[in-house]
Amino acid sequence: MEDYAFILDYLSQGHPDGRKFHREPIAYALGENEFKLLELVIKPEAVLNIGDYIYIGRELEKRDKILHVKRRVSFSEITNAAQNELPFIIAEIVKRHEARFVRFFNESQPISTRFHMLELLPGLGKKTMWAILDERKKSPFQGFEDLQKRLPSIHHPEKLVARRIELELSDPQQKYHLFVAK
Repeated sequence: MEDYAFILDYLSQGHPDGRKFHREPIAYALGENEFKLLELVIKPEAVLNIGDYIYIGRELEKRDKILHVKRRVSFSEITNAAQNELPFIIAEIVKRHEARFVRFFNESQPISTRFHMLELLPGLGKKTMWAILDERKKSPFQGFEDLQKRLPSIHHPEKLVARRIELELSDPQQKYHLFVAK
């Protein structure tokens, strides 16, 4: 269950495909914890900006800008503006929750005898995967900076994670989901 989300796009006049007599202000948002893409119904008096961090949880008195979560949507259902904003919002979430994603590097496990979770990160091959496994045996990684310092072959590990999240959101054919809730 998502409690907070980031606004990807805000349509104050509602969706352009909707009937004119029943338009309601909506927004597309990305959930902070499970990376769910959501369509939100906005309160008529509320004004939202792209990138806003808002409460969408169960406690109605805390919801100051949204009426309710209308539905979960797929990547292809969100607007082009929301799709373009997505990489920036994902990068922001990865920075905010650095410890969670560093834990992934410290605790990731093999998927099969020949395939490891780390290999699902774009641009990370077997050689780098083995280097990560060897380094984490010595001591757990403390942060992205520590990971980058101990493994010079990895530049910007936060970008690797962000690209994987974006791939899981945009490609419905992905077999494995490391970060995005199915």
